[in-house]
Amino acid sequence: MYSRATIAGHPVHPMLIAYPVAGYTGTLVGFAVYAANGQQFWLNFAIAMNIAGVGGALLAALPGFADWLLGIPKDSGAKGVGLAHAGLNVVALALFAITLGFYVGHWDGPPRGTALGLALASAGLVCTVSAGFLGWMLVQNYHIGVRLTHYQESDEPAVQNIRPLRIHHDKAA
Repeated sequence: MYSRATIAGHPVHPMLIAYPVAGYTGTLVGFAVYAANGQQFWLNFAIAMNIAGVGGALLAALPGFADWLLGIPKDSGAKGVGLAHAGLNVVALALFAITLGFYVGHWDGPPRGTALGLALASAGLVCTVSAGFLGWMLVQNYHIGVRLTHYQESDEPAVQNIRPLRIHHDKAA
């Protein structure tokens, strides 16, 4: 399974990633609609979604980093994929944080141009989607966060030496 941060045997990082993905997507949508109609509501929507996305990304990064640092074997190909996944997410976080810093002071106006917000949010979302592809590769190809059957574990000898950190103790384990 490799995941070190778990709740009742379920990895925490995949539970949290929906928040930054939704926040980042909402940020881009808000800027696009604001660019089209100029209504302050949509700039405020973009700012609020950006706050949610950046906060969610920071929260999701903690168990993700723990899984990468403490769970994935050093000699596994998953270590490099995980590092690239994290790197793209850090770039996305930085782009959305810059966007937030530029626009957050304009909650009540005055109107602000959308070119920078659209460009940074688009680039950040491309990084997020690319990181998501690598995250899925970690699940699909390297079985990160997947509870394997005993038969599958015998095909993956590295799994036998990894013990997940458990928040909920199973009596059968």
